[in-house]
Amino acid sequence: MAQKAKKDRAKSNAASLNSLHIGSLIVNGLFLLAHFLFRPRSLWVYGLLSTPALICQYILEVSGRPKYDPATKALRSAGEDLAAAGLTEYMFDVIWVTWASTILAIAFGNWGWLLWVAVPAYGVYLGSGLFGMGKQKMAEFQGAGAGDAAPQGNRRSRRNA
Repeated sequence: MAQKAKKDRAKSNAASLNSLHIGSLIVNGLFLLAHFLFRPRSLWVYGLLSTPALICQYILEVSGRPKYDPATKALRSAGEDLAAAGLTEYMFDVIWVTWASTILAIAFGNWGWLLWVAVPAYGVYLGSGLFGMGKQKMAEFQGAGAGDAAPQGNRRSRRNA
């Protein structure tokens, strides 16, 4: 049963990575085609803002691509689960926002790259949530230390507290 789950994850990961690479090829190819054939866009901004998406795509490729034994063609590793929440999900979000920004840059010029501001803004939002949880946990730990002391007074007042 566990082997079937590994095979399903390997198949799902391979399909996700293939569609990710095809989508990246289409979007980046369209941008370069529009840049060289129609109106030029800033290649410097394109390179700067596309680099995080390409890095995320590389990390997803390395960690999620299934690995097979070359001699027996047996599945050696199914790769990390690309449908997992957390950092994997955030990397996919970076890639999709970059694609949307690239398409907007094709259509509306270099102003289309302003959508990409959503990526660091969302990262700050997530970081502030983690910071708030850390402050809350510290307050709980400090409150737990103060609550350990037994209330003073007679038995009836301690029971009412």
